[in-house]
Amino acid sequence: MEQTPAGSFPEGVEQQALFGWEDAVPASLPGGGFRDGPRARRMLDVREVYAEPAALASPRGRQILERLPGVPVTEVAGHWRIPSLHGNDGNIARWTRIKTEIVVLGVKQTLTTRPNGRSADWIAPGASNGCAMACAYCYVPRRKGYANPITLFTNIEAIVAHVRRHVQAQGPKREPNQCDPQAWVYDIGENGDCSVDALVCDNTADLIAAFRRLPTAKASFATKFVNPDLLALDPQGRTRVRFSVMPAADSRLLDLRTSPVADRVAAAADFLDAGYEVHFNLSPVVLRPGWQRDWTDLLVRMDDVLPGRVKEQAAAEIIMLTHNQQLHEVNLGWHPRAEDLLWQPAAQETKRSENGALNVRYAREVKRDALTRLRELIAAHAPWLRIRYAF
Repeated sequence: MEQTPAGSFPEGVEQQALFGWEDAVPASLPGGGFRDGPRARRMLDVREVYAEPAALASPRGRQILERLPGVPVTEVAGHWRIPSLHGNDGNIARWTRIKTEIVVLGVKQTLTTRPNGRSADWIAPGASNGCAMACAYCYVPRRKGYANPITLFTNIEAIVAHVRRHVQAQGPKREPNQCDPQAWVYDIGENGDCSVDALVCDNTADLIAAFRRLPTAKASFATKFVNPDLLALDPQGRTRVRFSVMPAADSRLLDLRTSPVADRVAAAADFLDAGYEVHFNLSPVVLRPGWQRDWTDLLVRMDDVLPGRVKEQAAAEIIMLTHNQQLHEVNLGWHPRAEDLLWQPAAQETKRSENGALNVRYAREVKRDALTRLRELIAAHAPWLRIRYAF
């Protein structure tokens, strides 16, 4: 009898729960739970901490260090520029090892909430910057240089207070839009992955708890990492999780150190049942030979395994690949195979960003035709998947 490969969906069988509730514990409990298990330790095996003095002195900083007994700490003047990390081109060869073994603690100095209007109404001040995962197309390291480990901001009380004041100042949402028909949506994880952050500290738990008490607003974050500890945080419908998905072949090459795409899809019902709103990011869409076939396969499998209760509330964002010249050069030093897909000058055009960086994106006609085709595939194979926006 042929066995189903690990990490794939069984044909013709509706999705079963990926996790049992006994696998998850509240993040506030010391020890236990997924974040202390072997899979979590493979993601983060912290061997060194860089920290600003104010971060070390904060309650959240002390909590983090209590979870990392015996790990050496190096004090730094600022989290954004650490010469041994960001200024050392020799770190390119250690790109993923640094992400596994180093955590930076800082204090977020500027607390601002920016309007968005695409994925969310607002971009909240994030509680982290950087990630332990190693997606080759990630925009976060473009300004950092040669290393991009997690930076956790320890002044979480100030971040939560800022967001709460901002929500209260908006009042009720007056008109529905593509972000949400009723609630103001705040992206809380623009420059990191909240699911991974939760392996190290309670910043994600604190933000989810804050939005639970804000009836006119909703938190939102995208993730490529399935962390069952989040199931115990009781969001009560006030947090939207956006599982990012792409064809498995692309993910194996480009989404290094992430949860398999099949696991991200399989977790959807568990998270819905735990009180989250569950959406999907079709992101990034990478154009290469066979892309239409592989996206069709993914959509068909999602349609096969997702239960009706997930489909009824699901929506998606389509995000076409945008790349960057500096990141391209860094990637050539640690993962050149990825650049065979990401760097396609014949199909891409350059765009100077607001901060002066040179980005590349698919040429207008190429992008337009690809979006039209992907919408057709969704209509044919996953018609329940409402597209909130495409970019």
